[in-house]
Amino acid sequence: MLRKIRIVLAVIMILLITLLLVGVGCISYEVGPGIDRWTGWAAKIQFLPALLSLNFIVVAVLLVATLLFGRLYCSVICPLGIMQDIYSWLGGKFKKNRFSYVKEHKWLRYTVLVVFIVCLIIGFAPITTLLAPYGTYGRIITSFYMNNIAVSIIAWVVMLILGVLAFLYGRAYCNSICPVGTFLSFFSRFSLFRVRFDESKCKQCGLCEKNCKARAIDFKAGKVDYSRCVVCGDCTAKCKFDALHYTAKKPVSKVETVPMEHDEGRRSFLVGTALAAGTAAMAQVEMKVDGGLAVITEKEPSKRETPITPPGSISARHMQQHCTACQLCVTACPNHVLRPSTDLMHFMQPVMSYEIGYCRPECTRCGEICPTGAIQRITKQEKTAIRVGHAVWNMDKCVVLTDGVSCGACARHCPTGAILMVEHQHNGQTVMIPSLPEANKCIGCGKCENLCPSRPFSAIYVEGNIVHQKD
Repeated sequence: MLRKIRIVLAVIMILLITLLLVGVGCISYEVGPGIDRWTGWAAKIQFLPALLSLNFIVVAVLLVATLLFGRLYCSVICPLGIMQDIYSWLGGKFKKNRFSYVKEHKWLRYTVLVVFIVCLIIGFAPITTLLAPYGTYGRIITSFYMNNIAVSIIAWVVMLILGVLAFLYGRAYCNSICPVGTFLSFFSRFSLFRVRFDESKCKQCGLCEKNCKARAIDFKAGKVDYSRCVVCGDCTAKCKFDALHYTAKKPVSKVETVPMEHDEGRRSFLVGTALAAGTAAMAQVEMKVDGGLAVITEKEPSKRETPITPPGSISARHMQQHCTACQLCVTACPNHVLRPSTDLMHFMQPVMSYEIGYCRPECTRCGEICPTGAIQRITKQEKTAIRVGHAVWNMDKCVVLTDGVSCGACARHCPTGAILMVEHQHNGQTVMIPSLPEANKCIGCGKCENLCPSRPFSAIYVEGNIVHQKD
């Protein structure tokens, strides 16, 4: 019964999250927002997104649930864990009874967790994005329709590695590398409900151990490592002698758990506390034309000294510390302004680029969909007052000076009036060129950069503000 209930709940959860990831990327903006109203909660109850968004209610509920029921989160709520269960199930079709008990790899688990915490605090994105389980699953799903080769290749390689590990070794990744699994293991060791042996009924057949994909059961010693058990129910379902039960009651016969030294428990507590305290402190695009003369296409991204992060993200630093690079905001952006960064410090995290579209002042989609708080919710009125960057004009690329034509597209389309056209003497003629006398009006929407006819780089572009400014 336990296994059947777990499978039903897991199927519902992974379908909801997959629908969310696919829906916001493949359905029009008018339809898309309705999807996350129904399924967006599935992303926001993921442990790491909830912790990064300081949603302590969700975090507390998940920790209490772990103390009561064990690591059910890993097999019922986490989409990456559920995906690995699917791979492991497929592996079982080729070879049955293939697992055996192995001791916990403490040095690996705790080393990865400490490295993850440090990188999370300092904002070193390459490590945090690759290890964050929800973000990893998000990239895997969105890679199938995202037009970004680099991110897709990384996602497919990760999916292949996880698939091989799960196919051959079950929950090897979850119980040796995943930082969320390691953190929850501190609490699952003391869970109230757990799989327990009834030694009076056990016939030492070994089926429980051979079918435990967490490799946490030592049937000869009658022990279960509750720090690694994900309460999948496979062992209780395979036991032919009714010797295993998921219960809160202590068995009549003596049952031992994997011993944990006092010093180890102290270290585990300190590491767990550090994670909680450290992180808490912390459409098809409308075609544009230039005055009806030429379609603006095939532009290359401008070279910026400071990356531009979406309105609501506060700063690049805040984005580094909170974003898991799940690509949900990238696929949800109706004007295709967001794309994964290739910069090492912001690797795969969203940055703004305007060669395809610009950030519409009335759109707040990314903040509505973000589950981690990396992009906070803002109103349309608040967005028009947030300056994520400032416009910079490069006279060497302006078509007015290079081609001798009249333009003014940037000034005509600037929604804030930050760009004015002024007279300028060039080759003995008076021409009108852009000027930025009131640059503080610029909000960094990128409309000027997007509509600039200069190619391959725009003559006017947006330079990011390190910290977003407000009027």
